Amino acid sequence: MPPVAHAARGEHTHSETPIPQPRVVREGAREPRGAGGLPPVPAPGPAPTSVPGLAFSVAAPRPVIQRVSVRGQVLDALRSALVAGDLAPGEVYSAPALGERFGVSATPVREAMQQLANEGAVEVVPNRGFRVIRRGARELAELAEIRALVEMPVMLRLTRTVAAPCWAELRALADATVAAAATGDLARYAEADRVFHAGVLALSGNRQLVQLADDLHRRAQWPLAGTPTRRPRADLLADAGQHTALLDALTRGDVPTAQSLIRDHFAGA
Repeated sequence: MPPVAHAARGEHTHSETPIPQPRVVREGAREPRGAGGLPPVPAPGPAPTSVPGLAFSVAAPRPVIQRVSVRGQVLDALRSALVAGDLAPGEVYSAPALGERFGVSATPVREAMQQLANEGAVEVVPNRGFRVIRRGARELAELAEIRALVEMPVMLRLTRTVAAPCWAELRALADATVAAAATGDLARYAEADRVFHAGVLALSGNRQLVQLADDLHRRAQWPLAGTPTRRPRADLLADAGQHTALLDALTRGDVPTAQSLIRDHFAGA
């Protein structure tokens, strides 16, 4: 897609790297059933039905209308673009240009980009937009070390305290990482990977821990500057296979094997 020719609020749109144009539904708009992967708006219920022998009418249950956050959709799209490398490290992107590509106003884009700035993914460039942070191998290694320090003790403790049926409930999450890896879609795999780890840590009952680990996990998924953003599918499958093997060890209560797998998993993160 060629760069957008116009700008707003002093944010320039030239020399930007195009990114895929996701489908974003404006808040309050109705969407055909199943379109865009978004929850459909339920059809209105039937008219009140007269009940024989009663002097009043019984109305059908009122449907629940689910509002879709445009900002949330844009944030998800930007995170996927970051993981996939479609938002290139070092490049500056303006909110009006991204909004044009997403089919929304610049406001939800600015709000989503500000959230990414708070997470350390981008930085604000006055009167221009947002620059994607350049990261090096050292930062990635530091994040892997911190994640291991946070998650490994908790997982090992859960190995001793959580019953096998509870681990069995996470099997679908592990299988989802394998299915995502098989597609070779890095953004899809990154999401499945994050959900699996969050599911394991959620068994601790510590919501603050889950939130902290999830933030670290997101940061660890952003690509390095100057390196290929597309990981070989074989690497993704090997990483997903570690999830399955780890879940097997956790289910058996096999602490030594679980510890070895967790250490290897974070070493390759």
